[in-house]
Amino acid sequence: MLLDAKAIETLSNITTATLTTVLLKLGLRNTWIRGVRPLAAGQHRVVGPAFTLRFVPAREDLATPASWSSPCSTRAAIEAMPPGCIAVVDAFGTTDAGVWGDILCERMVKKDIKALVTDGVVRDARGVAVSGLPSWSQGYAAPASVTSLTFVGWNEPIGCGGVAIFPGDIIVADEDGAIVIPIDYLNAVLEQAPEQEMLEAWVIEQVRAGHPLIGLYPPNAENLQRYQAYKSSKGQ
Repeated sequence: MLLDAKAIETLSNITTATLTTVLLKLGLRNTWIRGVRPLAAGQHRVVGPAFTLRFVPAREDLATPASWSSPCSTRAAIEAMPPGCIAVVDAFGTTDAGVWGDILCERMVKKDIKALVTDGVVRDARGVAVSGLPSWSQGYAAPASVTSLTFVGWNEPIGCGGVAIFPGDIIVADEDGAIVIPIDYLNAVLEQAPEQEMLEAWVIEQVRAGHPLIGLYPPNAENLQRYQAYKSSKGQ
Protein backbone atom coordinates (compact mmCIF):
# COMPACT_ATOMS: atom_id res chain seq x y z
CA MET A 1 0.00 0.00 0.00
CA LEU A 2 1.19 3.52 -0.80
CA LEU A 3 0.51 6.10 1.88
CA ASP A 4 -0.59 9.50 0.68
CA ALA A 5 1.44 12.55 1.63
CA LYS A 6 -1.13 13.77 4.15
CA ALA A 7 -1.12 10.48 6.07
CA ILE A 8 2.68 10.44 6.15
CA GLU A 9 2.80 14.03 7.39
CA THR A 10 0.24 13.31 10.12
CA LEU A 11 2.01 10.20 11.42
CA SER A 12 5.42 11.85 11.17
CA ASN A 13 4.26 14.32 13.81
CA ILE A 14 2.92 11.73 16.27
CA THR A 15 5.18 9.85 18.68
CA THR A 16 5.07 6.08 18.84
CA ALA A 17 4.14 6.46 22.51
CA THR A 18 1.01 8.40 21.57
CA LEU A 19 0.21 5.94 18.80
CA THR A 20 0.33 2.98 21.17
CA THR A 21 -2.14 4.83 23.43
CA VAL A 22 -4.49 5.44 20.52
CA LEU A 23 -4.23 1.81 19.42
CA LEU A 24 -4.88 0.69 23.00
CA LYS A 25 -8.09 2.73 23.02
CA LEU A 26 -9.03 1.01 19.77
CA GLY A 27 -8.53 -2.39 21.43
CA LEU A 28 -5.01 -3.28 20.26
CA ARG A 29 -2.42 -3.94 22.98
CA ASN A 30 0.33 -5.75 21.09
CA THR A 31 1.68 -3.20 18.62
CA TRP A 32 5.19 -2.33 19.92
CA ILE A 33 7.94 -4.47 18.38
CA ARG A 34 9.98 -5.80 21.30
CA GLY A 35 13.76 -5.49 21.40
CA VAL A 36 13.94 -2.94 18.60
CA ARG A 37 15.79 0.32 19.16
CA PRO A 38 17.35 2.98 16.93
CA LEU A 39 20.95 2.17 16.01
CA ALA A 40 22.06 5.80 15.72
CA ALA A 41 21.31 8.84 17.82
CA GLY A 42 19.12 11.42 16.18
CA GLN A 43 17.43 9.18 13.63
CA HIS A 44 14.33 10.97 12.39
CA ARG A 45 10.90 9.39 12.76
CA VAL A 46 10.05 7.18 9.80
CA VAL A 47 6.64 6.16 8.46
CA GLY A 48 5.88 3.65 5.73
CA PRO A 49 4.16 0.44 4.70
CA ALA A 50 5.79 -2.79 5.83
CA PHE A 51 7.67 -4.95 3.35
CA THR A 52 8.13 -8.15 5.31
CA LEU A 53 11.02 -10.63 5.23
CA ARG A 54 11.40 -13.90 7.15
CA PHE A 55 14.25 -16.05 8.43
CA VAL A 56 14.08 -19.47 10.10
CA PRO A 57 16.83 -21.29 12.02
CA ALA A 58 19.83 -22.26 9.93
CA ARG A 59 19.84 -25.56 8.07
CA GLU A 60 23.27 -26.50 6.83
CA ASP A 61 22.26 -27.48 3.30
CA LEU A 62 20.43 -24.17 2.77
CA ALA A 63 22.23 -21.58 4.88
CA THR A 64 25.43 -21.21 2.87
CA PRO A 65 27.22 -18.29 1.19
CA ALA A 66 26.04 -19.77 -2.13
CA SER A 67 22.44 -19.13 -1.06
CA TRP A 68 23.04 -15.39 -1.40
CA SER A 69 22.81 -15.87 -5.19
CA SER A 70 19.65 -18.00 -5.14
CA PRO A 71 16.24 -16.74 -6.35
CA CYS A 72 15.09 -16.79 -2.72
CA SER A 73 17.62 -14.48 -1.14
CA THR A 74 17.83 -11.19 0.68
CA ARG A 75 19.33 -9.75 -2.49
CA ALA A 76 16.28 -10.73 -4.55
CA ALA A 77 13.98 -9.41 -1.82
CA ILE A 78 15.64 -6.00 -1.93
CA GLU A 79 15.05 -5.77 -5.67
CA ALA A 80 11.35 -6.48 -5.03
CA MET A 81 11.01 -3.67 -2.49
CA PRO A 82 8.96 -0.66 -3.66
CA PRO A 83 10.22 2.86 -2.93
CA GLY A 84 8.96 4.30 0.33
CA CYS A 85 8.49 1.01 2.15
CA ILE A 86 10.04 -0.04 5.45
CA ALA A 87 11.77 -3.43 5.46
CA VAL A 88 10.65 -5.44 8.49
CA VAL A 89 12.76 -8.54 9.10
CA ASP A 90 11.63 -11.46 11.25
CA ALA A 91 14.79 -12.99 12.73
CA PHE A 92 12.93 -14.51 15.71
CA GLY A 93 15.17 -12.56 18.06
CA THR A 94 18.49 -14.04 16.91
CA THR A 95 21.41 -11.89 18.07
CA ASP A 96 24.51 -13.90 17.07
CA ALA A 97 24.32 -13.29 13.31
CA GLY A 98 23.55 -10.14 11.36
CA VAL A 99 20.51 -10.26 9.10
CA TRP A 100 21.78 -7.28 7.08
CA GLY A 101 25.04 -5.53 6.29
CA ASP A 102 26.37 -2.36 4.74
CA ILE A 103 26.22 -3.46 1.10
CA LEU A 104 22.54 -4.33 1.36
CA CYS A 105 21.84 -1.06 3.17
CA GLU A 106 23.55 0.93 0.44
CA ARG A 107 21.34 -0.73 -2.19
CA MET A 108 18.24 0.02 -0.15
CA VAL A 109 19.19 3.70 0.05
CA LYS A 110 19.53 3.78 -3.75
CA LYS A 111 16.04 2.28 -4.02
CA ASP A 112 14.59 4.92 -1.65
CA ILE A 113 13.66 2.43 1.06
CA LYS A 114 12.67 4.35 4.20
CA ALA A 115 14.24 2.18 6.91
CA LEU A 116 15.13 -1.26 8.23
CA VAL A 117 13.41 -2.74 11.30
CA THR A 118 14.35 -6.15 12.70
CA ASP A 119 14.11 -8.07 15.95
CA GLY A 120 17.54 -9.46 15.09
CA VAL A 121 20.83 -7.61 14.63
CA VAL A 122 22.83 -6.13 11.76
CA ARG A 123 26.52 -6.36 10.88
CA ASP A 124 29.12 -3.95 9.47
CA ALA A 125 28.29 -1.31 12.06
CA ARG A 126 30.38 1.48 10.57
CA GLY A 127 29.20 0.79 7.03
CA VAL A 128 25.53 0.69 8.04
CA ALA A 129 25.97 4.07 9.69
CA VAL A 130 27.73 5.50 6.64
CA SER A 131 24.95 4.26 4.34
CA GLY A 132 22.52 6.61 6.04
CA LEU A 133 19.72 4.03 6.13
CA PRO A 134 17.72 4.57 9.34
CA SER A 135 17.85 1.24 11.18
CA TRP A 136 16.16 -0.24 14.22
CA SER A 137 17.37 -3.56 15.66
CA GLN A 138 18.74 -5.24 18.77
CA GLY A 139 22.28 -4.18 17.93
CA TYR A 140 25.24 -5.59 16.00
CA ALA A 141 27.02 -8.90 15.44
CA ALA A 142 29.97 -9.72 13.18
CA PRO A 143 28.88 -13.15 11.79
CA ALA A 144 26.93 -13.38 8.54
CA SER A 145 23.25 -14.35 8.57
CA VAL A 146 23.90 -17.91 7.33
CA THR A 147 25.81 -18.64 10.52
CA SER A 148 22.52 -18.97 12.37
CA LEU A 149 19.70 -18.16 9.94
CA THR A 150 18.07 -19.36 6.73
CA PHE A 151 16.23 -16.81 4.61
CA VAL A 152 12.92 -18.23 3.39
CA GLY A 153 10.80 -15.50 1.85
CA TRP A 154 9.30 -12.05 1.67
CA ASN A 155 6.02 -10.19 1.48
CA GLU A 156 4.12 -12.62 3.72
CA PRO A 157 2.79 -12.41 7.30
CA ILE A 158 5.55 -12.52 9.90
CA GLY A 159 6.06 -12.26 13.63
CA CYS A 160 8.64 -9.63 14.54
CA GLY A 161 9.46 -8.87 18.15
CA GLY A 162 6.35 -10.75 19.24
CA VAL A 163 4.04 -8.72 16.98
CA ALA A 164 2.07 -9.99 13.98
CA ILE A 165 2.85 -7.89 10.91
CA PHE A 166 1.23 -8.26 7.52
CA PRO A 167 2.56 -6.79 4.26
CA GLY A 168 1.24 -3.26 3.89
CA ASP A 169 0.65 -2.66 7.60
CA ILE A 170 1.97 0.76 8.59
CA ILE A 171 5.23 1.01 10.51
CA VAL A 172 6.20 4.06 12.58
CA ALA A 173 9.61 4.12 14.25
CA ASP A 174 11.30 6.72 16.46
CA GLU A 175 13.34 7.04 19.65
CA ASP A 176 10.99 4.72 21.57
CA GLY A 177 11.26 1.92 19.01
CA ALA A 178 8.93 0.74 16.27
CA ILE A 179 5.20 0.08 16.24
CA VAL A 180 2.75 -1.38 13.73
CA ILE A 181 -0.62 0.06 12.77
CA PRO A 182 -2.77 -2.65 11.17
CA ILE A 183 -3.93 -1.30 7.86
CA ASP A 184 -7.62 -1.66 8.75
CA TYR A 185 -7.07 0.70 11.71
CA LEU A 186 -5.20 3.39 9.80
CA ASN A 187 -8.12 5.75 9.23
CA ALA A 188 -9.19 5.61 12.88
CA VAL A 189 -5.61 6.30 14.00
CA LEU A 190 -5.26 9.22 11.59
CA GLU A 191 -8.47 10.67 13.01
CA GLN A 192 -7.70 10.20 16.70
CA ALA A 193 -3.91 10.50 17.03
CA PRO A 194 -3.54 14.27 16.42
CA GLU A 195 -6.18 14.96 19.08
CA GLN A 196 -4.40 12.68 21.56
CA GLU A 197 -1.07 14.37 20.84
CA MET A 198 -2.58 17.84 21.34
CA LEU A 199 -4.24 16.80 24.60
CA GLU A 200 -1.00 15.39 25.99
CA ALA A 201 0.93 18.53 24.98
CA TRP A 202 -1.65 20.62 26.86
CA VAL A 203 -1.42 18.33 29.89
CA ILE A 204 2.36 18.78 29.98
CA GLU A 205 1.90 22.55 29.96
CA GLN A 206 -0.51 22.23 32.88
CA VAL A 207 1.87 20.00 34.85
CA ARG A 208 4.70 22.48 34.30
CA ALA A 209 2.37 25.20 35.59
CA GLY A 210 1.93 23.24 38.82
CA HIS A 211 -1.44 21.51 38.32
CA PRO A 212 -1.87 18.08 39.99
CA LEU A 213 -2.38 15.03 37.81
CA ILE A 214 -5.60 13.85 39.45
CA GLY A 215 -8.43 15.07 37.26
CA LEU A 216 -5.95 16.35 34.70
CA TYR A 217 -4.89 13.17 32.93
CA PRO A 218 -7.35 11.89 31.99
CA PRO A 219 -9.19 15.21 32.27
CA ASN A 220 -12.32 15.52 34.37
CA ALA A 221 -15.24 17.69 33.24
CA GLU A 222 -13.67 20.90 34.55
CA ASN A 223 -10.29 20.30 32.92
CA LEU A 224 -11.88 19.07 29.73
CA GLN A 225 -13.69 22.40 29.52
CA ARG A 226 -10.39 24.20 30.05
CA TYR A 227 -8.80 22.08 27.34
CA GLN A 228 -11.59 22.88 24.89
CA ALA A 229 -11.06 26.58 25.58
CA TYR A 230 -7.35 26.11 24.91
CA LYS A 231 -8.13 24.42 21.59
CA SER A 232 -10.45 27.27 20.62
CA SER A 233 -7.75 29.80 21.39
CA LYS A 234 -5.48 27.89 18.99
CA GLY A 235 -8.13 27.91 16.28
CA GLN A 236 -8.75 24.18 16.57
